[in-house]
Amino acid sequence: MSAQSLLPARWPVPGVFVALVLTVAIGGLVVAVDGGQLFHQATVVSLLHVAAGLGLVAVGQTLVIVGGSLDLSVAYLISLSTLVAAETMNGSDGAVLPAVGLALTVSAGVGLLNGLLVTRFRINAFIATLGVGLLLKGYLDNGYDGPAGVTAPTLVRTLGYQRIGPVPLSFLLLVAVTAAAWFTLARTRFGHHLVAVGGDPEVARLSGVRNDRVLVTAHVLCSLCAGLAGIYLASRLGAGAPRVGTEGLYDLESIAAVVLGGTALAGGRGGVAGTVGGVLLLASIDAIFNQLEVDAFFKQVIRGAVIIAAVAVYARRALRRGRS
Repeated sequence: MSAQSLLPARWPVPGVFVALVLTVAIGGLVVAVDGGQLFHQATVVSLLHVAAGLGLVAVGQTLVIVGGSLDLSVAYLISLSTLVAAETMNGSDGAVLPAVGLALTVSAGVGLLNGLLVTRFRINAFIATLGVGLLLKGYLDNGYDGPAGVTAPTLVRTLGYQRIGPVPLSFLLLVAVTAAAWFTLARTRFGHHLVAVGGDPEVARLSGVRNDRVLVTAHVLCSLCAGLAGIYLASRLGAGAPRVGTEGLYDLESIAAVVLGGTALAGGRGGVAGTVGGVLLLASIDAIFNQLEVDAFFKQVIRGAVIIAAVAVYARRALRRGRS
């Protein structure tokens, strides 16, 4: 197998960005006709905050999906991370670093468990990560009836609400994490091996790739991204929230963003830049519908239709490439 064949796409399928531009342009026009203003600073800030939380999870989800795996435990892990961070801080600025460190350590532990279940015990990733998610759900439901802990004021002011112009610091964190993930996929041996494992595990193994180690690392990185999202949400809410992850549908939404960005669910092809495009597309649809006060049920119908259409387009492209 040549080194070139192991390289991921240098840039995502551009269709998601075309869809994003068209959505924003048409949505802005419709909102203006309705008497609203889509490009008001408050709307843009809100959109970027939504994108920051979902984007952090989706970037991690991209890594495991590129490797041919999946993680359905991220929503529950996000909720757990908000609680670990907020309860450790307990309103103290001096406890921010220990709280962040502990939340990320717990997240890495969950990712390690997911990875070992998938690789050592050969459990299907869907079942393994769903099972871990249900374990976390049981702990959260049994231990918490509502918000718990108090986030440190400094973290709330900075990561939660501070911004540079219309750009929140949380979105800049997403940009940094995305850049690091892109570099990992495109410029490191681990990234090349991850793409190879997702493309054809047996060929990768015969080429000397340690498949199990690569997938375990990908799951740990995915959980770390979910942990970061939990810390961010704790800073926004000012407390730990045992159901914020599931209520936000971060598991399914992150997978949807990955698919919209052009990453193949079967693994072996995709990239994080396209995922961010998918995240921005979903956040833009939400912003437009919120401005138009569209019914929540209809909003979900439209989002589902967009995802199905995107998958259909990518499937047709893959079929054409296979015939050529």
